[in-house]
Amino acid sequence: MSVLSCADLHVAIGGKAILSTVSLSIEAGKVTAIVGPNGAGKSTLLSCLAGLRQPTSGVASLDGIALTGMKPRDRARRLAFLPQTPEIAWAVEARTLVELGRTPFIGARGQARDDHAAVDRAMAAANVAAFEHRIVDTLSGGERARVLIARALAGEPEWLLADEPLTGLDPAHQMDVGTLFRRLADEGMGIIVTLHDLSMALRMSDRIIVLAEGGVLADDPPATALMPDVLRRAYGVEATLTQGPGGPLIDVIRRA
Repeated sequence: MSVLSCADLHVAIGGKAILSTVSLSIEAGKVTAIVGPNGAGKSTLLSCLAGLRQPTSGVASLDGIALTGMKPRDRARRLAFLPQTPEIAWAVEARTLVELGRTPFIGARGQARDDHAAVDRAMAAANVAAFEHRIVDTLSGGERARVLIARALAGEPEWLLADEPLTGLDPAHQMDVGTLFRRLADEGMGIIVTLHDLSMALRMSDRIIVLAEGGVLADDPPATALMPDVLRRAYGVEATLTQGPGGPLIDVIRRA
């Protein structure tokens, strides 16, 4: 089984330590959520795990191979990264944007039948096939977010790393994306997401990593990771874990 890991990861930006001695080992086939307060280093950690940021020290690796030492094309075939604020540089149809997810596989002769089929599957999975010919600029924020998820899936990666993938989605589509990630993980893909919504993290993940003050405060199954003492230390709030009709919820009572 594929393993994405980091050892003694340290990242400093402008002389300020963002992450310090972070070590993790994450297996494919699960949904792993990274949570923490603003500025805790969630996006920084995710970009290191995607091989897109060189840490100040330490190493991130995929199956024992340092990510920053891999050829970008080889890394892109195995890892898909969905940034929090992706840029769409020009007005294109939704399908054309999704097709960009096949770039690491396309040879000199252009797209082949397998590429078209992979794009079809990705658009169906993200539920965006209905507007494949719409110009991306005309889509709502939620529709655009789902098209970008489809682009990430078009490469049929082993791993999908998504930075705040639920942002801009209404509750129904948040649930759809959570269900999609669950299915992909059950099929063997490794899913790592950063989330602000702790209740969604509880419901959709197998494992929650809580970052605070540059380090890992908790790394456990959901119900254990978000215990009241962890929430107090990480977020500075008094909160309890309750069981709602649709699943577990975080009830924030007051500031600590």
